[in-house]
Amino acid sequence: MKELSPMGLLAHIRPLPYSCTRCTELEKAIGVGVGFSGAWYRSQKEHWIGWLSEYDGLGAYRRETKVLRGASYAYNRIQCAPMLFWLSEALSAPEAQLDSAFDAVVKSPRQGGSQCAALRKISPWKVAEDLLKDREYSFAERVKIKVWSNF
Repeated sequence: MKELSPMGLLAHIRPLPYSCTRCTELEKAIGVGVGFSGAWYRSQKEHWIGWLSEYDGLGAYRRETKVLRGASYAYNRIQCAPMLFWLSEALSAPEAQLDSAFDAVVKSPRQGGSQCAALRKISPWKVAEDLLKDREYSFAERVKIKVWSNF
């Protein structure tokens, strides 16, 4: 099976909820995300949309774009734990998994990469990918996802 592209992941993310309660709690607990450090986004969903919509170019993060990469690469490059946590929560990950991920992030000694690494030990790309595949989308959403997944 062909790996999901960043545009395919973006298409899966667009119909998800704007914000999630536990994610907001995590942002407050670690002081990262919406309302902290001059974040340009108003939700982690908006953060994802901004991150992925410019994925084929330099974007705001000055990415190198010599090689086209899949959604797993994009997921594993993220350095914002609330962004990853939002995806799990928006995809209705089991409460026990969310609890473990929340605790791992809060207990991580440093913000950014180490928090994301702690979260990805509990919610690696394969788990997120399975949640994406299992989610029930409307017919119109499935059509959009199919079209965008080819980019």
